[in-house]
Amino acid sequence: MIYPLLRNFFFALDAETAHGLGMAGVDFLKAAGATCLLASAVPPDPVRAMGIDFPNPVGLAAGLDKNGDHIDALAALGFGFVEIGTVTPRPQPGNAKPRLFRIPERQAIINRMGFNNGGVDKLLANVTGAQFLRRGGVLGINIGKNFDTPIERAADDYLLCLDRVYPTATYVTVNISSPNTRNLRELQNDEALDALLGSLKSRQARLADRHGRYVPLALKIAPDLEETQIQAIADLLRRHCMDGVIATNTTVSRSGVEGLANAEQAGGLSGAPLAAMSTAVVRRLSTALAGELPIIGVGGIMSGADAADKIAAGASLVQFYTGFIYRGPQLIAEAAAAIAGRRAAQARMA
Repeated sequence: MIYPLLRNFFFALDAETAHGLGMAGVDFLKAAGATCLLASAVPPDPVRAMGIDFPNPVGLAAGLDKNGDHIDALAALGFGFVEIGTVTPRPQPGNAKPRLFRIPERQAIINRMGFNNGGVDKLLANVTGAQFLRRGGVLGINIGKNFDTPIERAADDYLLCLDRVYPTATYVTVNISSPNTRNLRELQNDEALDALLGSLKSRQARLADRHGRYVPLALKIAPDLEETQIQAIADLLRRHCMDGVIATNTTVSRSGVEGLANAEQAGGLSGAPLAAMSTAVVRRLSTALAGELPIIGVGGIMSGADAADKIAAGASLVQFYTGFIYRGPQLIAEAAAAIAGRRAAQARMA
């Protein structure tokens, strides 16, 4: 495959520079009709979750395409759904560079990007210009708060973003779990989360009436949660009739990368070292939720087997980002095939 050769080139560059060049390359191949050079075709494997029909259960996690600049090119690689963002009400530059670091010995990345994005208006202009939604694609939009919005006013930012993206998104993800925006994870605490979910669900109901369509809401949570916290979050998700939950974001743990270059950089760790932690959260959530709402499993998916593990733990769908960087677009078809194979084996045993 061509991707390992390309990866050697990109990994010789600064990580953020390589990201920009890589996305430009994906756009070029899409425009040239040559996407097949990077990705294999993904057979249909429909999944219904959150009231949405997904053509296959393998999605792109938020963070790779923060502004929706590359929606059509990424979708052409075979993803069953694409999630863009995190977007904030106002544009913001994010944290100072450098802020993206590879740990190739462990197939890991540390980032402290800080919700760098062009703001919700820019994202919506890009979505409007893309063909993906017009062709029936499933587009998630991940929303957050601006870094300088006080935590006690965070709900205002989420509600503003929800108002703006609601007419366009297939589903909306509420990101309260990034470690790179100061105090953001405090919103996962019981009282704060109860208030935030109540506000969001009330606004969702009004927007559904106004627009004549129901857009599901999913909550994205951290992997660094105790079992009692996971149970409390599950209880609130059920109480507020949330439509889905995404488990998980990046971790502040450095387990598995100790002593390696870049391991002490501040930020969230993703990639292979996150796999077991993330899958454990999926499993605990699945037990606590008892099937009342679907789980999207994300974190450390570096192979088809990793994707199938998330499904086995109770996820209905999966997403990845870091695996895409290390393995390339071929991981999409590999993950889809592994999930389909696991489901076929289950069906034969039933």
